[in-house]
Amino acid sequence: MRIAENKATLSFSNGTSVDLPVYHGHMGPDVIDIRKLYGQTGMFTYDPGFLSTASCQSAITYIDGDKGELLYRGYPIEQLATQCDYLDTCYLLLKGDLPNLKERQDFHKIIISHTMVHEQMQFFLRGFRRDAHPMAVLTGLVGALSAFYHDSTDISNPEHREIAAVRLIAQMPTLVAMAYKYGVGEPYVYPRSELSYAGNFLRMMFAIPSEDYRVNPVLERALDRIFILHADHEQNASTSTVRLCGSSGTNPFAAIAAGVACLWGPAHGGANEACLNMLEDIQRQGGIAKVGQFIDQVKDKSSGIKLMGFGHRVYKNYDPRAKLMQDTCNEVLSELGLENDPLFKLAKQLEQIALEDDYFVQRKLYPNVDFYSGIVQRAIGVPVNLFTGIFALARTVGWVAQLNEMIGDPEYKIGRPRQLFTGSVARNVKPIEQR
Repeated sequence: MRIAENKATLSFSNGTSVDLPVYHGHMGPDVIDIRKLYGQTGMFTYDPGFLSTASCQSAITYIDGDKGELLYRGYPIEQLATQCDYLDTCYLLLKGDLPNLKERQDFHKIIISHTMVHEQMQFFLRGFRRDAHPMAVLTGLVGALSAFYHDSTDISNPEHREIAAVRLIAQMPTLVAMAYKYGVGEPYVYPRSELSYAGNFLRMMFAIPSEDYRVNPVLERALDRIFILHADHEQNASTSTVRLCGSSGTNPFAAIAAGVACLWGPAHGGANEACLNMLEDIQRQGGIAKVGQFIDQVKDKSSGIKLMGFGHRVYKNYDPRAKLMQDTCNEVLSELGLENDPLFKLAKQLEQIALEDDYFVQRKLYPNVDFYSGIVQRAIGVPVNLFTGIFALARTVGWVAQLNEMIGDPEYKIGRPRQLFTGSVARNVKPIEQR
């Protein structure tokens, strides 16, 4: 629990002042507690986008954007991505520490054994058009889980939350794969308990009943790394949405569905989809021969052309996830013999320019994790419109951990942001003949 170690004094031009508590986190900036500001002054703070506001206290994920540092429960992302698998990371985010051998075996077993979804989900899916965006389908499927699992919808009950967490983490790969199979008109593939989490997902995505399917360990490892790198990212838009939604007391499935809907936005989870769409646009316009022209347009602010997959709102240095994903990207392209694929060669050319061109280097517009993860997913065979669905799959554990943390915080209240009202002052309705 944080302790106020000193105070900040807010002084006004009329000579009055207010003392506000200052709290120190274990890392990162101090925060000023403004909860009593309105009661003492009759004023609110104004912070569009909450760029300078800490909405909660959290012990889950820490980011230092200037250093390019990402920690899950204190563990550097570089160590987790190279020494643990995704379910180890899930355990860490949910429980607070990495599992020992027995805990690991038990957790892996319970997740893998709950990957089946209710058979009626197939009928629910049929209500969607075949060409519906997978994120539209996934938002509906996740929200619908609350209609199937009445024994785990009380968000205030720790046992219910634990059951819901297992079901959400276990069944998200199945739901994403079902959404994909439905869209392409192929039969659903049931999960197999002897496979890993990532291996199971690959099989459910790409296996067909008429052929045997062997999980490629390189692709399995690549997908597992994508899951780890996207598992949580502090108080981003979708996580804040889950917390805000959950603060009303709604069920866990509805809160996570709200996170899925928020993640869909191109400025958030849709960034890797937007990056691949950008590459495909350049390819259609002439490919590598047009890269120089495209870069000139990016540098021209009046053109409205943006370079997707480069730079990051939080990381003012190199995205620590990007280097890990870069290694995985090279490994996957080599494994699949795609080093000379025109689109991937184009991506490599853009990468080289961004790392060497002074315009991008000075602005620290380095390739981010979305750039490389989009290339990896396309190489594996994942359609571009499903990229955000896989992001949602990976982020589910982070959302659940953040939701549970909020519910367990004795200071949490239903979210209720304030506003600076700029509309019309009070006025009277005139008779219609006088309007």
